[in-house]
Amino acid sequence: MLEITKRNQNEFTVIVAGKGDKRQYIVSLDDDYYYLLTQGTISKEELIRKSFQFLLERESKESILSKFNLKVIKGYFPEFEEEIAKEV
Repeated sequence: MLEITKRNQNEFTVIVAGKGDKRQYIVSLDDDYYYLLTQGTISKEELIRKSFQFLLERESKESILSKFNLKVIKGYFPEFEEEIAKEV
């Protein structure tokens, strides 16, 4: 289960729950990167949801950084932007 809460315009709390435990993350997403990935067709919350689904298909929730900017995902997974573009 994914729960996403807006902290401010560019920062979100994400909770990933499953198998009796949950993890909390702080994710930042600036407007420029948001528009680059989505052209504004989905909300920032939905982009973060899709990004976490992408991450969780590739690694455990324990391996995800507890605080990060969405831009760093492409440094670990070069295919990230291309895969997200297919989803929006």
